[in-house]
Amino acid sequence: MSNRVLRVRRAVILVLSVLGLILVVLSIAAELAGFGPTPGFGVLQTLGFLLGITALTVAVYLYLGKSRPSDAPRSLQADIGLRLSLTGLVLCYVSGFADIIRIGTHVQPEFERPFIGPLQLGGLAIGLVVLVAGILLFATSRGKRPASSLEFILNGKKE
Repeated sequence: MSNRVLRVRRAVILVLSVLGLILVVLSIAAELAGFGPTPGFGVLQTLGFLLGITALTVAVYLYLGKSRPSDAPRSLQADIGLRLSLTGLVLCYVSGFADIIRIGTHVQPEFERPFIGPLQLGGLAIGLVVLVAGILLFATSRGKRPASSLEFILNGKKE
C-alpha cells in the first residue's frame, strides 16, 4: 500500500476511535448527570451509545486488518470472530431499541416514552460480551503466523 493510503487509514482509525469514545462517554455522562430528556436511559442516549460502540468496532477492525499482510488468506477463526462480533453488535441494537420495534417491555400506551429497562440492559451486556469475544477471536487468529495462537486448544500445550 502506498504511504498516502496508510496515512488516510490511520486518520480514519483515529477519527472513528475519538468519535466513538466521545459518543459513548456523552451518552453515559448524560444519564449520570441527569441531563437525559427521559427518565432512565432514553432513546437518544441509546442511539449515541450504540453509534459510539459501532464506530469503536469499525476502528478496531480497521486497526487489526492493517496489522495483517494483504496477501494472507483469512483463517476460519478470523471469519468466525468477525461474524460473532457483528452478531453481538446486532444483539446490542435489538436490545437497545426493543421498545421502539415493539418487542420490549416499555411500549406504548402503558409507558409514555420508551426507555432502557433491566432486561434490555442484560441484552446489551450480553451483546457487548459477544462483540468482544468476536474481536478477541479475530485478533488471536493467524495473521503473519503459520498457525492460530489458539491452536494449543486442539493440540495441547506446546513448549
